[in-house]
Amino acid sequence: MRLNSQIIFHIMGLLMLCNGCFMLIAAFVSGLYADGATLSISLAAIVTMFVGISAMFFTRGHKKEVKRKEGYIIVTFGWLALTFSGMLPYVFSGAVPDITNAFFETMSGYTTTGASIMDDIEVMPEGILFWRSLTHWIGGMGIIVLAIAILPLLGIGGMQLFAAESPGPSGDKLHPRITDTAKRLWLIYLGYTIAETILLKLAGMNFFDAINHSMATLSTGGFSTKNLSVAYWNDQPLIQYIIILFMFLAGSNFVLSYFALKGRVQRIIMDEEFKVYTLFVVFFSVIAALVIYFKANVPVTEYHPQVFGAAESAFRHSLFQVTSVITTTGFVSADYTSWTPFLTIFFFGLMFLGGSAGSTAGGIKVMRHIMIIKNGLLEFRRTIHPNAMLPVRYNGKSVKENIVYNIIGFFVLYMLLFIIGALVLGAMGIDFVTAIGGSASSLGNVGPAFGNLYPLSNFNGLPDAGKWWLGFLMLAGRLELFTVLILLTPYFWKRT
Repeated sequence: MRLNSQIIFHIMGLLMLCNGCFMLIAAFVSGLYADGATLSISLAAIVTMFVGISAMFFTRGHKKEVKRKEGYIIVTFGWLALTFSGMLPYVFSGAVPDITNAFFETMSGYTTTGASIMDDIEVMPEGILFWRSLTHWIGGMGIIVLAIAILPLLGIGGMQLFAAESPGPSGDKLHPRITDTAKRLWLIYLGYTIAETILLKLAGMNFFDAINHSMATLSTGGFSTKNLSVAYWNDQPLIQYIIILFMFLAGSNFVLSYFALKGRVQRIIMDEEFKVYTLFVVFFSVIAALVIYFKANVPVTEYHPQVFGAAESAFRHSLFQVTSVITTTGFVSADYTSWTPFLTIFFFGLMFLGGSAGSTAGGIKVMRHIMIIKNGLLEFRRTIHPNAMLPVRYNGKSVKENIVYNIIGFFVLYMLLFIIGALVLGAMGIDFVTAIGGSASSLGNVGPAFGNLYPLSNFNGLPDAGKWWLGFLMLAGRLELFTVLILLTPYFWKRT
């Protein structure tokens, strides 16, 4: 089968054109604040749009059919096209002149990882900070479309289950409603972003900080405009509670938000993944709160001390950090690695949970954990009753065996890549804690890690090779592993 290279370049050209348009928005913000980066960002936008338009022009006679192989290539190389063009505002403005660092920051943005190499975020031009947050927001939108339209068709990581639950594609062909579905979910995504911006502004943030943190929250990215991240507002609990709410929403299936707006609340209540996701957040927050209250040294809030004391502070910090890590947002209200050894290991374990399928969160995803646990428990019954037909059931329906095998395969591959990721970092001379933390954080698109990459630090101290390697892990984790790794196999490129 010959690859339809024209459709590949045409779609990547379209992506770069859209990317350039977003850069113009950042240039406009830069002009408003007169931060000196307007010309540089505008030039980056022009270059990006020119390349995109040229690619579309020379491939305008393409066949419109996209087959499975083209799908894999478009998803992976499309993300790389966004990343390499997205580096230009950093490089042209001199905000991040080093190519390696610019690549790392941009890949971290588009994959909504939130790991940064910036030593002093607050001295950066406003236009650059806005572009940095926009890369999150663009990546978050892209993930919604991937989850709804692309991954189920490619058979990626059990996403067929999500497709069956969503008002989108079925079988091997794009459903006619998929365009409408994507538009509706984008509107919900935009609506949540606007709503959070307004609430954060009313709670005391200035407008610039509010819109940047809203984009980072809804994309579960975690880039902040402050060196201390959300810990900067530790004396304003309302701001942190607002961010917690929207982190939770961003980590849930966006299709459920669609159902809520349609008045189909029963669908949300009966959704198995949503119930387990909520239980995880509540249960783990209670455990962390108890440990923080009785063992850890967490500053008591100064906001209405007669009402909010140590108990509220412990509850808020635990809820914030648990939600942030499970949803892979990566915002921090404190350095949770300094609380207790138990909580350090506890939060490391949470990095492997992930949010819901159909959310902007990274990680393994709650749905896969449910399926793996259910299948594991059924193995006991299958051992006793080897001839019995005992299918795994999800949301009251039997799940096909190939989907269960796909999910188990994804989990095994995820853990192998995590181990290999840590080994590669260790081979570069990076210490054990930093290596396993950096690998788990990058693969799960979490952001903050452990060791030298602790929450209030950054990734700038890593060797250049380490930054490129973590960039690869970010991309693989964000695109559900198979999409990227299959391109590295020789049989993918063989004509069939």
